[in-house]
Amino acid sequence: MPASIENAALALLARFKAVRSATLALCRPLSPEDMMVQSCPEASPVKWHLAHTSWFFETFVLSEFLAGYTPFHPDFRWLFNSYYNSLGEMPEKKLRSSFSRPPVDLILAYRTHVDTAIERLLQCPAEDEAARRIGLGIEHEQQHQELIATDIKHALFTNPLHPAYINPVEPIPAAAIAPPLDWVEFAPGLTEIGFTPDPSTTDAFAFDNEAPRHPVYIAPFRLATRPVTCAEYLAFIDQNGYQRPELWLSEGWTTIRSEGWQAPLYWQRDSETKSGWSIYTLHGLIPLEDLSETPVCHLSFFEADAYARWVGHRLPTEFEWEYAASQLQALTNNSPSQPQLPIAPLSTPSNAQSAYANLLETGHLHPTVASHLPGLQQIFGDTWEWTASPYTGYPGYASLPGALGEYNGKFMSSQMVLRGGSCVTPATHIRATYRNFFAPATRWQFSGVRLARDLAK
Repeated sequence: MPASIENAALALLARFKAVRSATLALCRPLSPEDMMVQSCPEASPVKWHLAHTSWFFETFVLSEFLAGYTPFHPDFRWLFNSYYNSLGEMPEKKLRSSFSRPPVDLILAYRTHVDTAIERLLQCPAEDEAARRIGLGIEHEQQHQELIATDIKHALFTNPLHPAYINPVEPIPAAAIAPPLDWVEFAPGLTEIGFTPDPSTTDAFAFDNEAPRHPVYIAPFRLATRPVTCAEYLAFIDQNGYQRPELWLSEGWTTIRSEGWQAPLYWQRDSETKSGWSIYTLHGLIPLEDLSETPVCHLSFFEADAYARWVGHRLPTEFEWEYAASQLQALTNNSPSQPQLPIAPLSTPSNAQSAYANLLETGHLHPTVASHLPGLQQIFGDTWEWTASPYTGYPGYASLPGALGEYNGKFMSSQMVLRGGSCVTPATHIRATYRNFFAPATRWQFSGVRLARDLAK
């Protein structure tokens, strides 16, 4: 095997092993009983995530590219299928919490079986398509790492005891104060948006929905230097924001009335705190006053949009957001496909130093207070940021061939785009062109709001 091909295979295998190990590390604080809970329609049990991510490698890589591969169990092909209709039937998503069998030990054995087979496949020159699919499977597993964190947070929150997933890595600094909200001006004009492979690297990755790169006209705009904080959002609540129909889109107003929303998800009335509120986090319940300067999260698109209207601004389009993030990412000298930080090195310009503020690897598992450095803060990490853009394909978009074409394209309806990652997004998984998407009423993700406004205002 030529040295370059061998090195590429070894690098891919090392990344595969690192990501698979990171998934298991997320599960260490959990009991088998924890792994069974499915507490809302959007979520899945942790045990199912462990199985499905292995199913992805078995179905799309090993069964097609490893000669003589024996599937771990014949029923797993349909049992752990998520939504790939072209591959056959699958259980209803709402039934995943009833999978007491197979037990966790068997699921872990399944993972070992798949890991061993992938290692065997990469010991020989793998076909380009096999390597590409392993890369896609790695990114897919990182998406499920984030889902494990968000799903177990909701599961533990619904427990009357409100138990913590894990203790914080360090005490919350009570004296931390967010900087005043300021604005950064941009005047892009005709520019290009979307992913372009970096010719200097061979392992650049992007999902199909990030391409093709295409021209977009963006009028001059201002983008807020940081996300909206809990204290700022509390003012919206105190000023009867949830009782004012003129602030809400029609579907949003219907939603908050039917669901009885009066605050972000995980905010609880608490007469024993100074603020009158506590917020459930992966570290348990914390008084709002201890988190007041952190970015507000677990907002729906409707809530983010209503808040923006209340303060007289708007949400950015996804193209405005990407343009601004791309400028900042270039300052940090990171590849557009694989930012390597959670914190930019000290040698970078000061307005880029906290671009990668708080991602999964920091261990905070909750948004943190923005830096007082100049320029845009917390663009990557802390909270996903709702944009005003519907999730559709770019001009010339083409989904992947075969069953993998169902990965992104089939969801290009009734969804809104979010950008930037969150405090539970792996650092090597996020980039300026990354497009997340959820239905506008979704709140169980770490989703927040960064304001925008026209330059003329």
